[in-house]
Amino acid sequence: LWRSRCRVLLSRPAAAPRARRGLAAGPEMHFGFQTVTEEERREKIYQVFENVAKKYDVMNDSMTLGIHRVWKDILVHKMNPCPGTLLLDVAGGTGDIAFRFINYVRSVRQRQLQRKLKHHQNLSWQEIFESYQNDKFNNSLGDSQVVVCDINREMLKVGKQKAQHLGYSEGLSWVLGNAEELPFDDDKFDVYTIAFGIRNVTRIDLALQEAYRVLKPGGRFLCLEFSHVSNPLLSRLYDLYSFQVIPVLGEVIAGDWRSYQYLVESIRQFPPQEELKAMIEDAGFFKVDYENLNFGIVAIHSGFKL
Repeated sequence: LWRSRCRVLLSRPAAAPRARRGLAAGPEMHFGFQTVTEEERREKIYQVFENVAKKYDVMNDSMTLGIHRVWKDILVHKMNPCPGTLLLDVAGGTGDIAFRFINYVRSVRQRQLQRKLKHHQNLSWQEIFESYQNDKFNNSLGDSQVVVCDINREMLKVGKQKAQHLGYSEGLSWVLGNAEELPFDDDKFDVYTIAFGIRNVTRIDLALQEAYRVLKPGGRFLCLEFSHVSNPLLSRLYDLYSFQVIPVLGEVIAGDWRSYQYLVESIRQFPPQEELKAMIEDAGFFKVDYENLNFGIVAIHSGFKL
């Protein structure tokens, strides 16, 4: 199976209409193993996530045997956010990274509070109780905020329903927006995350440029995505599982073979680790590196805006 960068080909019809940002509306791109125009790719990917939104979490558990939860935990621990962090989570409509971020910051805040009270041995029990209650309930995130931005309304709808069900409201907001044209000011966020989303944007280069633009100087970019398995034997087994099992699971669980066939194909078309690293550097990021998880089935790429 071959891989290639998700890029616009140079040739296009001379009379093709102009798209936003001066791009041609009709250049050829990949949608899985199909060749489509840029606009067709955008519309088809949008429809895929419209179709899978309600079964997205169930399918993630089925496809990865639940390991995606561990990968997302590792991403947040690698981020290591402190109270006061402003996070933008792009393509995070179902809230998985946002909820983990809130839990992590609350845990850090709780430890800070315990250390603070431990050093005030001369306080009365009543003073300790009142201080604990005030800090715990009035400022449990230490002014941290997470903004979830997703282009798909159905994915955001699912995330909002999960947040309500799980009791997440403080420090959390939801924004409908395109990763390639983010609706935020320059130099706004401390951290930018995108988990299993960047391979589904139409133009990866534009998404990376936007990530750089909205981060503050010193801000961090973190990307969790399926990647390239270097071990030949494991790669063959992974391909067998991906193409023979995942679409079947999609049909059985979600009633949607084609969407999950696309998701498998999109992974094979996604740039390997070193190529994505170079693209992140081209967008202006420094100290770019990556960490392979499970032999490269997924990788976490990291970079800083200096």
